[in-house]
Amino acid sequence: MAQITFISSDNKSTVVSGNSGNLMELALQNKIEGIEGNCGGVCSCATCHIYVQPEDWTKIGPPNEMESDMLEFDDKTTNYSRLSCQIQVTDAIDGIVVNVA
Repeated sequence: MAQITFISSDNKSTVVSGNSGNLMELALQNKIEGIEGNCGGVCSCATCHIYVQPEDWTKIGPPNEMESDMLEFDDKTTNYSRLSCQIQVTDAIDGIVVNVA
């Protein structure tokens, strides 16, 4: 089971656990402030935009082309931006810290 720390825009830290689905679903299940998931997780809205901590980037990896295209529409994108709907919850991401965009 992976533990993920979400940090909200007001610096509130919430640790959640999961072993399936994607980060957006996990965030919604745990009522993480700022994650909306308006498109239901099909990479078409960017309302689940997060910033991955640089030290965790190798666990997550870069976005694919479709996700990169969607992130281009968000003016808050950084080099560590990802859409949480595109990140699968597995043991490989245990311990990551993400900031809600």
